[in-house]
Amino acid sequence: MNHEQYEKYSRQILFSGIGEAGQEKLLESSAVLVGCGALGTVAANLLVRAGVGRLRIIDRDFVEPSNLQRQTLFEESDAREALPKAAAAERRLRVINSGVQVEGIVADLMPANAAELLSGFDIILDGTDNFETRLLLNDVALSLDIPWIYAAAVGSYGVTMTILPGRTACLACLAEADGESALMEAPANGEATCDTAGVLNATAGIVASIEAAEALKLLVGESEAPEGRLVSCDAWSGQFRSIRVARDPHCRACGRRDFTFLQGQAQPYITMCGRDSVQIHERGRRLDLAALSRRLAAAAGDVRNNEFLLRFRVPPYEVTVFADGRAIVKGTRDPAVARSLYARFISA
Repeated sequence: MNHEQYEKYSRQILFSGIGEAGQEKLLESSAVLVGCGALGTVAANLLVRAGVGRLRIIDRDFVEPSNLQRQTLFEESDAREALPKAAAAERRLRVINSGVQVEGIVADLMPANAAELLSGFDIILDGTDNFETRLLLNDVALSLDIPWIYAAAVGSYGVTMTILPGRTACLACLAEADGESALMEAPANGEATCDTAGVLNATAGIVASIEAAEALKLLVGESEAPEGRLVSCDAWSGQFRSIRVARDPHCRACGRRDFTFLQGQAQPYITMCGRDSVQIHERGRRLDLAALSRRLAAAAGDVRNNEFLLRFRVPPYEVTVFADGRAIVKGTRDPAVARSLYARFISA
């Protein structure tokens, strides 16, 4: 550590749980974050400011005005420009700490690319918004023997759990056990989502802060005894709980090593949480956005594009197309409508 680094992290070095040796480990460590929304922006900000040496951010979405209430790395200009969240986060984080290698990847994590995107990192952090992706994260983390931290927030309620492959319970031990899934999303209603309950920004801040603290603890080698615990909180009522989660010896994932989600096929469409939108991904090759823009100019109205994506309107729908072939159709939750628009304007 040089003098500038020592000064930058001096207050963190004074903390006994980290110290100078721990800070050296952080500077040499790496983390990958999947999802850069409410949880992801807070966690990424904290890790970069703490001096984690390398951070990769994977996110499939772009910034919208409704994100700004809780997604702390983004500004109104990012929403106006419809910047991909991974790109906007990378740009902001590089300014916050130029000594950290930050890499934003605009992509949808799927079984076909999960191992490639997540390999080679010391820890995986969850910033996603759906259980299918989280169970994919669980499978790939176990298969690669990489610790990962599950986190979720909805309304004023949030949960997080640190998963150490081969040592603690995994997410499948809990999520796939009868009667336990309700603990994952809300204390009284297991079906509550950001569509129905919204998200309190303070909740995301609390949960992501715990997630980041757990990550720092693991990265400096201060992990505690291998006892899986699900930590839950309600930011509105001020209630916190810590529930011990035992490993299931018959668990599909960590017991039998049956990685169903890693070996499966990604769905061609996803109804997106908290938005009147459907994501479609039916192409196996990249798009030439400039050529598509020229073609759409004659067939659709208000075509706009930047280096990352293209947007056009077919009233009452708005379609955002990414270079990897994905499209987000806003204005419907019906996959049939979204697929019809995709076939008409993008696959043609």
